[in-house]
Amino acid sequence: MKRTPVAWDSTALLNAGELLTLIARGNAKTRSDLIEATRLSRMTMSQRLSALMGAGLVEETPQTLPSGGRPTRQLRLSPAAGHLLVANIGETHLHLAATDLTASVLAERTIPFDIGNGPDVVLGMISEGFTALAALLPPGTGPLFGIGLSLPTPVDFAAGVVVGPSVLYGWDGFEIRTRLGARYGVPVYVENDVNLMTIFEHRHNYADVDDMIFIKVGTGIGSGIVSNGRILRGAKGAAGDIGHIGIKSKHPPLCRCGKFGCLEALAGGWALARDLTTAGLPATTARDVIELFNRQTPLALMLLRQAGRNVGEVVCELVSVLNPAMIVVGGTISQAGDTLLDGVRELVYQRCLPLATSDLKIVVSKAHEDTAILGAALLVLDSIFDMSEIDGVLNRVALEASTLATQEI
Repeated sequence: MKRTPVAWDSTALLNAGELLTLIARGNAKTRSDLIEATRLSRMTMSQRLSALMGAGLVEETPQTLPSGGRPTRQLRLSPAAGHLLVANIGETHLHLAATDLTASVLAERTIPFDIGNGPDVVLGMISEGFTALAALLPPGTGPLFGIGLSLPTPVDFAAGVVVGPSVLYGWDGFEIRTRLGARYGVPVYVENDVNLMTIFEHRHNYADVDDMIFIKVGTGIGSGIVSNGRILRGAKGAAGDIGHIGIKSKHPPLCRCGKFGCLEALAGGWALARDLTTAGLPATTARDVIELFNRQTPLALMLLRQAGRNVGEVVCELVSVLNPAMIVVGGTISQAGDTLLDGVRELVYQRCLPLATSDLKIVVSKAHEDTAILGAALLVLDSIFDMSEIDGVLNRVALEASTLATQEI
C-alpha cells in the first residue's frame, strides 16, 4: 500500500513547527491548548494544524477531553508519520532496530561483531543492518527522521564523538555523525549507553521523579544522572562515569582503563568473572557470574555482597552531592537483587545524613529488554522535535510528499 499524499498548504506546513513541537512533546493535546500556547488566531492555527494533519504528521485520537461544551478529540503525533533507526553497540553484539514515532520497535536484528574492529568496519556493519531493516518496515511507513547510536564508552554528546581511551579502540575523536549523516541525510545523535538506559528508565518507570540516579552494574559500571527532570551530562559528557572512581583496597587490581583500584576493577562483571576464574570457577562474562549466583555458589554470593559494598562506597558520595530521591540499579549484575543492593543500602544509610536518606529509595530496575536502544529512540525523538530541529522534520515530509505526488502523475 502506497502512502497517498493529501492536499495541504506547503507554506502553512513549513510554518507549523511550533504546533508540531507542542503536540509531539505532549504539551498541547487540543486545539484550545494550541491557541493558548501559541497566541495564534484560531484561523491561523487551524490552517497550520490542517497542514500537519494533511501531511500525516498529526492525527486525532478516539479519546476526548471535556471542554466546557461538547467533548473535544485529542491530538497526537502520528506514529507512522516517520521512522527512526537506532543501534546499541555492545561489547560482543550490535543490536539494531527501526522504530516508529512512539519509540515502538517495528523491526530489529542482532549481529555479532568483534569489539576490536575500528569505527569504519563497525559503522559499515551498522549501515548494512539498517538497509536490511528498511526492507522489513510496514507498508506506509513515513520517511527516516533521525538516527541514534548507543556506545559503551564516554561520549561528548555535543560533539558526537567518543572521548578518551575506552573499550572501543580507535574510536577516540572519530566523526561518527559526519559519517552516518552524509549517508542518510538526517540528524545523527550519539550517546553513552548508560545515559540512554537512564532516559528510558526515567521516562517509563519514574517520570514523576525529578532527581534520580541510574547505576548500571554489568560488564562495566557507570551511572546516569537525572537532575530536575533532565539528563545531567557535564561539560564534556563525562558526568556519571563512576566506574573509574578509585576505591581503597590493600591490593588494588589493574583496571581496563590502565589505572589501579577503580570501582569497575573490583565490582564490574568482568572483574567478578576474573576473581571466580582465579578461584577455580571458570567465568568469562557477567552472565556467567549470575549463573553461578543462581546456583547459589558460595564464592559468587560472597563476591556479589562485597561488590554491593564497593558500589555503595561510591553511591554514598553521589547521594551526598546530588541528593537524589531515587537510585535505580540495573545491568546484568543487578539480577543478584538484594544480595547486591543490601551492600549499597548498608553503606548509604550508615554514612549519609538522614536529611538525604529519609525518603531515598534504592531499587532494582524493572526493565529486562535492551533499554539502551529504546533510550536512543527517545533521545532522537526529543531532539528532532525540539524547535531547533523541527524545520528539518517538516522539510523531509514536504520533500517526500512532493516525490510521492510526482510518482502518482
